[in-house]
Amino acid sequence: MSIKTPRLSPQTLLVLERFVERPAAWHYGYELSRETGLKSGTLYPILMRLAKFSLLETKWVATEDGVPPRHTYRLTSKGAELARAQQTAASSAARTAARARRPAFRGGEA
Repeated sequence: MSIKTPRLSPQTLLVLERFVERPAAWHYGYELSRETGLKSGTLYPILMRLAKFSLLETKWVATEDGVPPRHTYRLTSKGAELARAQQTAASSAARTAARARRPAFRGGEA
């Protein structure tokens, strides 16, 4: 049985990277938008999809009087596991690509 996960577009991976930096912290959408450079029309559907797949937990936070509550997001343990696995896979792929680009040593003078 496989665990269902959303499609992990480059934008989704970018969002997950931001969460992994501080996995226990709550993040506001506006903060994530500034940090990732993603517009709200891209970011919020990603956040909703990650929450739908139980990779993020969400809650409303009341702020000062007269200001509407704000939605915040935090990685779940399942989300943290997926994000770390993606980072490991990306790091491994980058190392493999770097090795493939390195010319073979042919000897001779330096």
